[in-house]
Formats: sequence, structure tokens, C-alpha cells
Amino acid sequence: MAFEYDVKNESGYDILYLKGNLMEKHEAQAMLEAINEMIEQGHNKFLLHLKDLKYMNSSGIGILISILTKARNAGGEVAVTGLSPKMNQLLVITKLNSVFKITESIKEAAHLLIKI
Repeated sequence: MAFEYDVKNESGYDILYLKGNLMEKHEAQAMLEAINEMIEQGHNKFLLHLKDLKYMNSSGIGILISILTKARNAGGEVAVTGLSPKMNQLLVITKLNSVFKITESIKEAAHLLIKI
């Protein structure tokens, strides 16, 4: 399943819905460029909704870290929600669960991002 993403702009943050398999940086290049444009426009808080992300390898993890780095360098933050048990386990094994702000719902993530 190819990687796809959608962006929904909310008041104070942007939701990125990630779908499919995140395995190669070139597959996510359009998303990373869109994030760069959003940051240039003053957006720096992103909610990554991973409910429909089926698989992610080390390149995919690198892409998530890149998004987090871009947001934090711009004075913002990234929250992650919609983790399947498999994706949650991957973040725990890589200890990225202590790096990303992981939430149980979009509502909880939105509340967290708005407070920052």
C-alpha cells in the first residue's frame, strides 16, 4: 500500500493524516515540503494521526523525527495519536514514546497543542 497523507488546518494546529506504508523518504517528500511551507507561514504545531498508517520502517521513523525537529526548531510541537498496537510497540522499542507527545485521541492532542 502506497503512502498517502492529508492535511486539515485547525485553529492553532494542523492535523496530518498518514495512510499506508511509510518506508521511503522520497514517498513522503511532498508531505515534508508541505510542512516546510506551513512552517514558513507561521504554523509550528502538528498532530500526526497514524490510525491508517499500516507499516513504518526505520526510514519512516526518520521522517517522523524530521517533522518533530522542524516543528521544535520553529518553536512548536508535534503530538501523535491513533497509534495501532503495532505502531505503539515500535515507538516503545525505539524509545520514541518518550520523545513524542503521544495521546489517546485527537481531542486530547488538540488540547495539548493549543496549551503549548
